[in-house]
Amino acid sequence: MKRNDYIKWDEYFMGIALLSAERSKDPNTRVGACIVGQDNKILSVGYNGMPAGCSDDDYPWDRDNSDDLDNKYLFVCHAELNSIINYAGSDLKGAHIYTTLFPCNECTKALIQAGIKEVIYLSDKYADTSSTIAAKRMMKSAGIKYRAYEPAGKDLVLHL
Repeated sequence: MKRNDYIKWDEYFMGIALLSAERSKDPNTRVGACIVGQDNKILSVGYNGMPAGCSDDDYPWDRDNSDDLDNKYLFVCHAELNSIINYAGSDLKGAHIYTTLFPCNECTKALIQAGIKEVIYLSDKYADTSSTIAAKRMMKSAGIKYRAYEPAGKDLVLHL
């Protein structure tokens, strides 16, 4: 008889996003994303980090300097954008994205342009910022659904 206590798709894909976030070198905020096709196949993953060719050691990771050029924000590529860029196929239309942090307005533009139809997010800690408010407004206009990830109520434990 087969086991019935296997994890659900949402748990699986958010787990992949969380694992991807662990690749980030950001000392404050690690974000991961996993793009999934309509057939529940992983299409791409990404995490926040410096652009390819830009050394993690040569660019700032600070976030509170008075000089914008000494902060990470002008340089770091977000997980959602990286997951779109990392996709090797030709079409993301109709796909879902699982992300550990609600997408910013800039990533939302890319998600819309790529044809993503649903965003499943773990945290919305910047919900009151202009960036997130704008992102939600654009998603609504573009017909992108978004919802908070709802854990199944048990911790994931590997049984090898």
